Amino acid sequence: MATQMAQGGWHDGGDAPAFWPVFPIMFGLFWLAVLGAAFYLIRRRMNGGTAAAPAAADPMAKAQSVLAERFARGEIDEDEYLMRISTLRNGS
Repeated sequence: MATQMAQGGWHDGGDAPAFWPVFPIMFGLFWLAVLGAAFYLIRRRMNGGTAAAPAAADPMAKAQSVLAERFARGEIDEDEYLMRISTLRNGS
């Protein structure tokens, strides 16, 4: 019986298969991918409550935001800001 076990085993008395290091590497990469995806989703959810998302969806809000930024930087004066904001609101 001992001779049958020595002759019959998994490797038939030879070395381990050459692809055995692939399994722990793939296992580690799988968990890195899971952690990376979790980090991405958590970070996306935390940043999702900002006002940038609605402004990007609404072109009018984006235009008003750009106009307010230009006024804040001093690129346009108050009269021009008020004229352009009223033009945006009236659509003419």
